[in-house]
Amino acid sequence: MLVPAINSHQNTTILLVGHDSADQNRLRESFEESSYRVVSAPDAPSALRVSAQDHLDVVVVNVNSLEADAAALCRLLRAQPRTSGIVVIAFAASETSREEILASGVDDVLTTPFNAKDVISRTVSHLRAAQRESLLTGSNRELRFLADLGKGLLRAVEPQQLVKRLAGATYEGTGADLCAAYLMLDNGSNAACVFDREGSAEGISLLQAERVSDWLRSSVAKHLLERDKFLLQDSQHTVEYAAPLRFKGQTKGALIVAFDDRAKCGDTEMRLTDAAAQEASLAAHVSSLYQSARDSSVELAQEVERRTLEAEAQRRFTEAIIDSLPVSLYAVDRNYRVVAWNRNRELGELGIPRGSVLGRNVFHVLTRQKREVLESEFSRVFESGEIERIEQETLTAHGQTKHWLISKIPMWLDQSGKVSHVITVGEEITSRVEANRAVARAEKLAAVGRLASGVVHEINNPLATISACAEALESRVDDGDFKGSPGLSDLKEYLALIRSEAFRCKTITNGLLDFSRTRGTQHVPLSINDVISAAARLVSHQRRGEKVDIQIDSADDLPVVMGDEGQLQQAVIALATNALDAMPFGGVLKISARNDADKVLIEVSDTGIGIPAENLHQIFEPFFTTKEVGRGTGLGLAVCYGILTEHGGSLDVQSNVGVGTTFTISLPATSQDGDASR
Repeated sequence: MLVPAINSHQNTTILLVGHDSADQNRLRESFEESSYRVVSAPDAPSALRVSAQDHLDVVVVNVNSLEADAAALCRLLRAQPRTSGIVVIAFAASETSREEILASGVDDVLTTPFNAKDVISRTVSHLRAAQRESLLTGSNRELRFLADLGKGLLRAVEPQQLVKRLAGATYEGTGADLCAAYLMLDNGSNAACVFDREGSAEGISLLQAERVSDWLRSSVAKHLLERDKFLLQDSQHTVEYAAPLRFKGQTKGALIVAFDDRAKCGDTEMRLTDAAAQEASLAAHVSSLYQSARDSSVELAQEVERRTLEAEAQRRFTEAIIDSLPVSLYAVDRNYRVVAWNRNRELGELGIPRGSVLGRNVFHVLTRQKREVLESEFSRVFESGEIERIEQETLTAHGQTKHWLISKIPMWLDQSGKVSHVITVGEEITSRVEANRAVARAEKLAAVGRLASGVVHEINNPLATISACAEALESRVDDGDFKGSPGLSDLKEYLALIRSEAFRCKTITNGLLDFSRTRGTQHVPLSINDVISAAARLVSHQRRGEKVDIQIDSADDLPVVMGDEGQLQQAVIALATNALDAMPFGGVLKISARNDADKVLIEVSDTGIGIPAENLHQIFEPFFTTKEVGRGTGLGLAVCYGILTEHGGSLDVQSNVGVGTTFTISLPATSQDGDASR
């Protein structure tokens, strides 16, 4: 609160404390002659009660009569916020008393006896100094308040943010008990914020909106003292001051402060409120412009967002289509940088994650292929603009051969006439190639069978005659008919060789006959475990398997299969015998059986020398063998293939040279009554 002007003595109150009646009368008369209001108190406690009930500007203390209470009174006056700015003058008779009272915080010490005119002069001087200090403090307070408010409003573009900062800054700057900021928006709505006594920001619940709207029509600052005209709903405050927010003749809103003590709502507080309202008016105008611009851009932003979402959805849809294709796909530009890489290209044994590929040189990615071959393929498509298709084979880590159809497709993105990108599509055609080979193999086997069935009988008769003649001659030699002949030893050797080779030819023709003959045996339900056990017993008695460890691994819950037990044993024994031949220095022969959905799988595996990849597609052909002459006819696997085909099954092979070979028999499972499982 500012000190009253010196020429308005009637507003200045002076308290005389501890003076005797004579001194008190002299001082009272002197001050009252100068139009000051004078009150008195006999001691320190009384003086404190007066200071709490009345507004004081000057306190004149007699140290001589109060003694120690004088210093205590002065310290209490300085410590209390309400009386800290009061001018305190003390009367002291001795130098010691003077030093003690100065230490308590008084403004001046006069010696006794005193001169009344001197007291009046010193009092006026101190009042003027206090007034100047108060004015300077008020000016600094206003400047600091406006500077802080301006900084805060510069960062407030949202209406609700603006009213909150305006109300909060004014609440703190004026020391109000309540402060409200109200802003009308161009769209007919409003923004409001009220700071209550706890300093919490509330909405418009404390604001009487109808009264505020009525008052805004006048747009004149109001100092309200009547409760029925207050703009804030509160039972404690006694005074309000409202300032309009006006810009270029238009009222934008209002700033309202309220005080419980009317004395706190002085000129300074009203000036601060007016200045804050004026500064906030420009900010409110800027906020309205921002709001209008934002509202007008909402539709455009929504349209942009809609189209962006549509484009993003279309992009994701296209990517999903490409990723869902059952082919491996990637694309490169003219600099051979990878610009597309679909999901299937990430999977599998040769798959590479998309994130580690995009943007890289394709030759640094596909390092398993020869660069010169790959570069020539891309170059031909870039230059010719024609689709190029190539069939390739790859070998997996498990020795399985995969077949691929690689298509390189040109792509144009502009009208330059040059191919901008090349799309490479890799389609696995292993099933197709194997099916075609199976058909070709079946046709070849059928042709061989027809040839064998027509030839075997014609060959068997001469072979039988040759064998019979050789045996007859051997009998005559044994009987001594050629005794004494010089070539007897040669004759015996030649006859034995003729008989042996005739029987070998007979074995081959019988194999051909078995291969070509349509087997009319009846298929019955049988246990694969019994088939495997019987085949293992027979194989274990072969001398060539002495260094081989034979292992049987068969599940107990295998379903039955329909078939001929003898023929299936023959197929397993043939595979096991081949496995023994592949392990001349010993190894492990494992025969296992397991259930696979609606099929029963029999695996015959060895740890032998393995089959070279170039021979794998020929091993089921009749007369193809890698064994030495005289050790195999090349019909064993062909006969196995035929037996399993008649049983509705299949025979597959996987082999790694130096690691071993696994033949897999697949037979359809059946229920106990002979129906196929589903």
